[in-house]
Amino acid sequence: MLAANLFKKQAVQCMARRTFASASDNIKKTALHDFHLKNGGKMVPFAGYAMPVQYSNMGVLASHLHTREKASIFDVSHMLQTRLIGKDRAKFFETLVVADLHNLPVGSGTLSLFTNENGGIIDDTIIMQQADSLYVVSNAACADKDLAHIQKHLKVFQDKGGDVDLKIIDDHSLVAIQGPSAAAALESLIGEDLKDFAFMNGRFITIRGVHCHVARSGYTGEDGFELSIPTPDVVNITELLLSHPDVELAGLGARDSLRLEAGLCLYGNDLDDTTTPIEGGLTWTIPKSRRETGGFLGAEHILPQIKGGVSRRRVGLFVQGAPAREGAEILSPEGEVIGKITSGVPSPCLKRNIAMGYVKSGYHKNKTPLKVRVRNRVQEAEVTKMPFVPARYHK
Repeated sequence: MLAANLFKKQAVQCMARRTFASASDNIKKTALHDFHLKNGGKMVPFAGYAMPVQYSNMGVLASHLHTREKASIFDVSHMLQTRLIGKDRAKFFETLVVADLHNLPVGSGTLSLFTNENGGIIDDTIIMQQADSLYVVSNAACADKDLAHIQKHLKVFQDKGGDVDLKIIDDHSLVAIQGPSAAAALESLIGEDLKDFAFMNGRFITIRGVHCHVARSGYTGEDGFELSIPTPDVVNITELLLSHPDVELAGLGARDSLRLEAGLCLYGNDLDDTTTPIEGGLTWTIPKSRRETGGFLGAEHILPQIKGGVSRRRVGLFVQGAPAREGAEILSPEGEVIGKITSGVPSPCLKRNIAMGYVKSGYHKNKTPLKVRVRNRVQEAEVTKMPFVPARYHK
């Protein structure tokens, strides 16, 4: 009991210290801002927006566990939503991302990566194939950078006669509901069975008279949905979802620990524009067709790494002692610095400290014993496979 209470205290302290703030003189508000305040949301600056980190009725640790056991709603309206139209949309976008969009069926989606000329990752993104467009969701913190990158290359493509255009979806908000009860909550509003709605698929659904795009996706490792809702209706739809007895509100604190347990990267921490997909353990995002044809920015740097290897790799770690956080040094058994932690938190589900980081190749294999320096104290660590907590996506 004493050990459990100590772990809980460490977990709460560690999550409280996580930095979500992003410097901005003009903090934006999502359409759910007043709704968050009404429901006890503790607001913090994140990616230029005021976002809830937690709510007064439930701390971060309890919120994390509730999501795993039942379901939670997350406001993700700060994310960038765009749509590409025109008959050359797939041809154009395949020059910027590693996905095979020509062979992506209508109604299907994929996690993909924007890459730069040197093979680094500009951002990770979700792309959904719609009948007349590509629907793209990108990270809020990268929104300005992503738009500038797309528009720069779009102009060149259009000047050569390419039929494609970019539309920013600024009249819809984005809400995620995640957890084992997510489907039941949504089904109760639409009166339909969603068993045939597979993970990473999307469809248009009318929710209480409101036409929404719904993707069976999320970033927690749980089953769930992301709903693109016309902004005038987002508060009402969110309240309806929240009326389900299994559903609570959750903030950035729980979202961060959930995605780390799921072994999912946070751009800016675990990925950046100097890290290639192969180094980041994201080779699987490059399908066979793109490995054969290339054609995306940095392909000449990235593709040889698939067979030739890389000098560093992203790994998961179990860490003994105090939690290891971003920036902590990773050491070999002999004490050589071989990498650093990029994300770390006490796992609420596993009751042990987990972390993600980069190490020299050769030290990346499962069960490799390593060490981590936390506040000048060297602690034992061990490489482990990810996800730390098995995913429960709907198939």
